Amino acid sequence: MLLSYQKHTLYLPHSSIHTPKNPKLTTIVNCQNPNEQHQNQPIPRRHNAKSTSFLIHHLTQKNTNTNPSPTSLQDPTPHEEKIKLLELSLVRKRTPQFPGSIYAQSPSDPDVGSSLPPLSTLFRRDEKEEEMIMQAIEIRRKVTEEVFKEAMRKGKFGITYTGNLVDRLGDFIDYVMIEAANLKRLPEYSNSTFNLRAKTVIEDSQVVPLIRWLKHNSLSYPQIAKLILMSRGKLESIRNRVEWLKSVLVKGEFIGDAMLKSGDNVLLRSDGELDEIVDYLEFNGVRREWMGYVVSRCPKLLSYSLEEVKTRVQFYLDMGLDAKDFGTMVFDFPKALGHYTLEEMNRKVDYLKEFGLESKDVGKLLAFRPQLMACSIEEQWKPLVKYLYYYGITRDGMRRMLTIKPMVFCVDLEMTIVPKVKFFQDLGVRNDGIAKMLVKFPTLLTYSLYKKIRPVVIFLMTKAGVTEENIPKVIALGPELLGCSIVHKLEGNVKYYLSLGIRLQQLGEMIADFPMLLRYNIDVLRPKYTYLRKTMVRTLKDAIEFPRFFSYSLEGRIIPRHKVLVENQINVKLKCMLACTDEEFNNMVKNMIRKRHKLQSTVMKEDTKHPQSTAQT
Repeated sequence: MLLSYQKHTLYLPHSSIHTPKNPKLTTIVNCQNPNEQHQNQPIPRRHNAKSTSFLIHHLTQKNTNTNPSPTSLQDPTPHEEKIKLLELSLVRKRTPQFPGSIYAQSPSDPDVGSSLPPLSTLFRRDEKEEEMIMQAIEIRRKVTEEVFKEAMRKGKFGITYTGNLVDRLGDFIDYVMIEAANLKRLPEYSNSTFNLRAKTVIEDSQVVPLIRWLKHNSLSYPQIAKLILMSRGKLESIRNRVEWLKSVLVKGEFIGDAMLKSGDNVLLRSDGELDEIVDYLEFNGVRREWMGYVVSRCPKLLSYSLEEVKTRVQFYLDMGLDAKDFGTMVFDFPKALGHYTLEEMNRKVDYLKEFGLESKDVGKLLAFRPQLMACSIEEQWKPLVKYLYYYGITRDGMRRMLTIKPMVFCVDLEMTIVPKVKFFQDLGVRNDGIAKMLVKFPTLLTYSLYKKIRPVVIFLMTKAGVTEENIPKVIALGPELLGCSIVHKLEGNVKYYLSLGIRLQQLGEMIADFPMLLRYNIDVLRPKYTYLRKTMVRTLKDAIEFPRFFSYSLEGRIIPRHKVLVENQINVKLKCMLACTDEEFNNMVKNMIRKRHKLQSTVMKEDTKHPQSTAQT
């Protein structure tokens, strides 16, 4: 037993023992070294003796190697601050503070606001006071956001929807935070927490039911957030304005855009002011059932005063527009009335007058195509005029293009007009021919190149017999042909002509001579051809040689002139019969009758001179 005990003894030199500050550790050391006089006396092994000896050895080495200086051990905290800190630790009842407060409370302070600033140095010695305040405000803002999110969750809103909405309501969160701080001044909220006050502000504002109602009226959460910020705390104005827009038939999906694009003052205006604008527009031709469409397409009208609206309406009425034309113009393009400034509108009207148009002509033009007001003079009109002038189109030609198809001045030059002109040039149409085409049929520039023009050209060359040499002539003489439908017009006419016995090559020659041949309805062509063959007893060759025969009116020209020729026993070609005016036709008939009479008189004279020979014969 003695040997076993000696094997498990622990020898600790007295000089190496350093008593730790921890009382428990001191107890352990004292327990393991009961007799300090005998340095080499073995210590009997006890529970955790090995780990205890290792800890004592570690602390001994640490204290031996570290020799702190007196200055480093000195507490830098002033004595007065220590006293205040000690007093704070003994305070039993303290004023409630939100997370992130920068001032602590003294025992004698009735409120946090009276705390002394120097105590802040105990906690943040290296930061400025302003930075600390901003950090505290940011913490309080996050607390306000959480309170708002909790109110949204109680309102049965989803987590994602709530998060997206709150991210856009920074200013409203600040508003709630400030109002909650102001409630602290009221006696009933003097001892309440900030969370309770923020919750009270949110409930009193009725913002959560308002959000639910706006969502029900098809407003998206970005629109709802912007409207709440626009209201600046007056949330009831949002509901009032939405109700008014619904009363003038603005549809749900356009209510949000109408309110956001009508200006910041739309929520401040009364319903009476807006009703006056609507009544005035209705008096000048804008129907009541159109008002919702007009307001949703041009919400800026709601930001104008009644006098401003009257000035804009009078701008168009002075150009000769009546109530009907003005109403249809506003319905067709509401932005023409309220989107552009009066200076810009006057400048565009003056530019259109430079083409030789009068004020009334410009008024009619805008009534027919008010989208001209959306065009830019510098970016659209001037480059187009320069381009058309390059191809030889004069000002008169441009005026004709403008009056016939004003949409030409609204399309993009580089994307729409230039590719079509280049296509005609590649086909072989000369520049002067292109100029005549555009002046004669400016609607051509509004057709799709790949869906309309090219397919018609391909059809003429493959199905109608027009050769590659004749296709430029066909396009230059009949640009209207490029606007015809292949399925509903061209295919049927080609089949009809071929059914008459005309060969495909002959049909191509007829089209090259008269491209409009394919534009007539079959119901109009059939009676003319029947009259040609049965009544006039003409051959198909006559129609092939003169395809313009199908362009003349059967009742107005063909039948009357044929009767005159039959009565006078005159037979001429179809071209001589039809391709002339009435005066020229009558003179032709008289001359032929005169020549026939002259010939008959000459024959009679010869017969009287030689009666015997005549008798013998």
